[in-house]
Amino acid sequence: MSQTVESIVRCIREKTGFVPRVALTLGSGLGDYAGQLRDASEIPYRELPGFPVSTAPGHAGRFLLGYVGEVPVICMQGRVHYYEGYSMDEVVLPVRVMRALGAETLFLTNAAGGIRADYRPGDLAMLTDHISCFVPNPLIGPNDDAEGVRFPDMSHVYEPELQELLMSAARETGVTLKTGVYAQLTGPSFETPAEIRMLRTLGADLAGMSTVVEAITAAYAGMRICGISLVSNLAAGITGQPLSEEEVIEAGREASDRFTRLVTAAVRKM
Repeated sequence: MSQTVESIVRCIREKTGFVPRVALTLGSGLGDYAGQLRDASEIPYRELPGFPVSTAPGHAGRFLLGYVGEVPVICMQGRVHYYEGYSMDEVVLPVRVMRALGAETLFLTNAAGGIRADYRPGDLAMLTDHISCFVPNPLIGPNDDAEGVRFPDMSHVYEPELQELLMSAARETGVTLKTGVYAQLTGPSFETPAEIRMLRTLGADLAGMSTVVEAITAAYAGMRICGISLVSNLAAGITGQPLSEEEVIEAGREASDRFTRLVTAAVRKM
């Protein structure tokens, strides 16, 4: 464990002895879910030494520690992105901290552009795999064998058992849950139509600016991982309309009830 992670964990432990089982990262437009946590305590990122602070719209920038049902959860209400100017080490630092606090499962959510023809804005899609070749790998650099192996396997990043759990939760709550492969690009500019055509050719169904590097870090650290994308818009060139951050927030607002029911039912099973 790095000195930075140790100092952040020590700071959190001075505030609370809470030990999470599930780490939940809330994407753009989905931050309101944090209000579902019971008996939650709040730790703003700015109070933690060396911790990056969220600057993206719709990202509050704090940890919430509480319960979903009887499951102890640490919730990131706002993540940090590579496009904000942070190093890749800083972008994935929150995952390392949540793992060090005791979280065994990482539940990633994000807002994404839909590439597949059967997607519509407001759809929820479970991640089955990802494409990482457009962003720096977060494991580049000296390896700490105590954290993970030098060349970690990525055959099943999004655990099949957790995928079944998500599908079961979707059926129970009456929420339509599609599936897809997610590609992370750096941002902050949205993709061009030509880039979307390239991504479709490569097998991507969803495009966004987060998630993949966090999933790689969590897999390296031995965490179980699942993920859901909110299709906030159809990707560039599909409708001919310009893209904006406002539609991302609006899509999150529209999907809030379905997202809340699905995530709550899923976390209760974890």
